[in-house]
Amino acid sequence: MDALRKQATKLRDQVAKQQQAVIKQFSTSGYEHSDVMVIDELELQRHQQLEKLYRSTRSGKDFQRELVKAAEAFTAIGYKHIEAGTKLSEECCKYGVENANDEILAKAASIYGDARKHVEKEQEDFTRLLFSQILEPLRAMINGAPLEDARHLAQRYSRMRQEAETQASEVSRRQARVREAPIPENVTKLHAAETRMQELKANMAVLGKEASAALAAVESQQQRLTFQRLVSMVEGERTYHERVAAILHQIEAEMVSDKQRRESAPPTVPSNLMSDKTKYFLAEAMHGFEASSDKELSLAIGDYVVVRKVSPSGWSEGECRGRNGWFPSAYVERRQRLPNSNGTPDFY
Repeated sequence: MDALRKQATKLRDQVAKQQQAVIKQFSTSGYEHSDVMVIDELELQRHQQLEKLYRSTRSGKDFQRELVKAAEAFTAIGYKHIEAGTKLSEECCKYGVENANDEILAKAASIYGDARKHVEKEQEDFTRLLFSQILEPLRAMINGAPLEDARHLAQRYSRMRQEAETQASEVSRRQARVREAPIPENVTKLHAAETRMQELKANMAVLGKEASAALAAVESQQQRLTFQRLVSMVEGERTYHERVAAILHQIEAEMVSDKQRRESAPPTVPSNLMSDKTKYFLAEAMHGFEASSDKELSLAIGDYVVVRKVSPSGWSEGECRGRNGWFPSAYVERRQRLPNSNGTPDFY
């Protein structure tokens, strides 16, 4: 019995010594404080930065997609606009040719038909700009490798971070086991868990820096390219509307000017409407008038005119000094009636 007691006491002393050695070893490495930090302050900042960059690049990509959708819609509408405008131009020109007798409307239709071709040319240029300056660059950026590669790095970092959090729980569990039973086996497993934890943290630091740099570069390029394309769209649309407005302004001016010129021009009376019974009269020019076309008659103050036709439009037709033509009715005053269409005063 004494031998057994001595052996038991010896084993108890050995176990006590081992426990003291284990406690001494871990007391210098934070064992008594089980607040093992999976994420230090630097890693937390990097994690927050990556989250911000990831959201920013995703938002930028979504905005680029919206710009692409709008440009695609504008392009589709533009081609329909060109098709309809070209058809209208052809119909206007056709009407102008086939209805030449209707001078004012036919001329206006011809003017609009010719100018409409230029409007459709501007629309075609704008549609081409949308494709080359907006659609192609943005599509390339959206589907480009740099963005996808950077986002994959951030996703790998996120998975590694989750693994580190799991490993931190494992370290805490091993520490608890050592506190309960500080035997060599538990101590060895704790060392292995802590070593793995340190490896994960080192890898996270490297991968985090790489992912942050890649996403930051993509974000900068993404914002710069999107801004440039947006400005190009605005400039292209502004130029298109300005040029179309200039064309339409010119069309309107030509149409109105032609109408006014035709309405103010001396009327033409067919010769078959003139008869021997037409009553002519003599008039004196009270104001000078300078003819602007072959149909008009120039007058000097004091000239006598044989007036043969008075139009409600304010113009009269007559003969003076061997020439005939139209002149403003208000520029002459009536003096006497001639006996017939062939009568001419002696002094004429």
